[in-house]
Amino acid sequence: MAPVAAELAAFAQQLADVAAGVVRRYYRAAVPVESKLDASPVTIADREAERAMRDLIRARYPDHGIEGEEFGAEGEGAEFVWHLDPIDGTKSFITGRPLFGTLVGLSRAGRPVLGIIDQCILGERWVGLAGESSSWNGAPIRVRPCSGLELAVLYATSPLMFAAGSERAAFERVQSAVRYPLFGGDCYAYGLLAMGFADLVVEADLDAHDFMALVPVIEGAGGVMTDWQGRPLNAASDGRVVAAGDPRVHERVLKLLASSSH
Repeated sequence: MAPVAAELAAFAQQLADVAAGVVRRYYRAAVPVESKLDASPVTIADREAERAMRDLIRARYPDHGIEGEEFGAEGEGAEFVWHLDPIDGTKSFITGRPLFGTLVGLSRAGRPVLGIIDQCILGERWVGLAGESSSWNGAPIRVRPCSGLELAVLYATSPLMFAAGSERAAFERVQSAVRYPLFGGDCYAYGLLAMGFADLVVEADLDAHDFMALVPVIEGAGGVMTDWQGRPLNAASDGRVVAAGDPRVHERVLKLLASSSH
């Protein structure tokens, strides 16, 4: 895949910076919480942070598309599309837990080429660029080997994200096969995987802005991230993802998920 232009990589950091300024201002403050149509929570912090990022993109790259958590999509047919989730993990944010993050992703022709996970309260930032090694606060990071699924540390944001029936049963097969299943963390769990502190993340019911930024971070750290069928993720993927540090674990998980992956 073609390398990401340095100016785009630098601009993505600016987007994360401007969102961080908004998020820090509202963190652990008395912020009203609204419910969206899908019953998920949203705050003024989510909306202000995304609006600030969108304004920068429109001013700098008016021909780029934008797909975001709070304000939908515009210019989806553009060669370059930004994928924005101002607060991935709003439930953590509104309960004062710093295990959320701002996601800034960039796709080219539908494929993810740049991703940032920013945790502005803890001062942590993961950056992934196509064809380059991923970094955490500027230092190179690497996934760890894991020879078997029975040794793996698994993350998922919530067991409730899997639809009742075959999808949940498929996840439970994976959950029962690992050493430690853990819940919570949203995008932060993927950062931990990229650093070699976890081995596996399996999730469902995600939108493009939830996962597009994560792919370059995981892949640039030597990991694998696909849909439940093992296909590369793109903006049109169905929202079911598997991220693994070791390809042996990834392959085993795909087999466990296979019976309900359609």
